[in-house]
Amino acid sequence: MANLQEIFNRIQSIKQKQKEIKSAYREALSGQSEYKEVVDKLNTLRARKKQIETLTRQEFSGEFTKLDDLKIDLASDMELLTDAALTKMMKGETVEVEDQYHNTYQPEWNVKFKKT
Repeated sequence: MANLQEIFNRIQSIKQKQKEIKSAYREALSGQSEYKEVVDKLNTLRARKKQIETLTRQEFSGEFTKLDDLKIDLASDMELLTDAALTKMMKGETVEVEDQYHNTYQPEWNVKFKKT
């Protein structure tokens, strides 16, 4: 199995190559006048869309307050579920849940590296 540092270095190299290709692509697009026109039209339409959404959102202010509360509750319950599953796994117990249709779900664990 490959060394952890070697794999990390390979990932960094791939990310750099992706960045270079994307940059060249953006440069090529910026040189086309038709593209610039379409982007301007798109920005105008986005601004109009935002206005319509804002007006509609004002009409549904009560529902959006409830939606925000539900998002907070969901995030809290997801964290609680994760903590409970991790605790159960650390005890060596089987970790799975079942929905109303009798579908079984098992946790999927992953590892992320954060720059320190």
